[in-house]
Amino acid sequence: MAETRMVKFEVLRFRPESDKEPVFETYEVPCMEDWVVLDALNAIKDDIDPTLSHRWSCRMGVCGSCGMLVNGRPILTCAAFVRDYQGTIRVEPLSNFPIVRDLVVDLESFIHKIKSVKPWIIRKIEKDVAEGEYRQSPEQLEEFKQYSMCINCALCYAACPVLAAEPEFLGPAAIALAHRYNLDSRDEGNASRFDALNDGDGLWGCSYANECSQVCPKHVDPAMAIQQAKLTDALQFVHVLPKKSFT
Repeated sequence: MAETRMVKFEVLRFRPESDKEPVFETYEVPCMEDWVVLDALNAIKDDIDPTLSHRWSCRMGVCGSCGMLVNGRPILTCAAFVRDYQGTIRVEPLSNFPIVRDLVVDLESFIHKIKSVKPWIIRKIEKDVAEGEYRQSPEQLEEFKQYSMCINCALCYAACPVLAAEPEFLGPAAIALAHRYNLDSRDEGNASRFDALNDGDGLWGCSYANECSQVCPKHVDPAMAIQQAKLTDALQFVHVLPKKSFT
């Protein structure tokens, strides 16, 4: 039988039918050496307290659904090894979002912001399928590839100090995604995203704290995307650069 060690977890609980405010509950969990925090949460739910609510799916750092605060830092719990933490491990839901129950937050505002920037390729006139695909060079792909790696985990929103003070701020993931499509040589939807980006709660609200890039599990670097988008946006506004270019 594999060796285990007892690890204490403080987990934020909120049951709306009985709790007026969130409270911490402590659990002692026998953890194996290769466990991540998500394994411990699953063990709590399976063997100790079946009332615990939390989100997870792939367990491979792809779906982005298991994001939580671990000792105050936004992280995918499937990538947070228990052995890397000393003493009690505190697990909380992502900050800057309303709590639905326990470690589950309401992501409706996040999804709305993502949709508002029209994160898909927009063409003024679609060519016939028989004409073939829209070809793209490796250099053109490289322009936006980094910003296409986002998995919508919302860790950057939990880390963003602007969102903490201004909940209507468009936020890092949405702005980086808009920039990704604006850089895509196949896209012609820059003007369609202009209003969302330049709204009072748009990209100019970013104070460049860089916290979003620090916690991004896919190294998207949304802070850089926002600064690039600001420069492109300013130059476009005065018609200095064509709407599809950034250097």
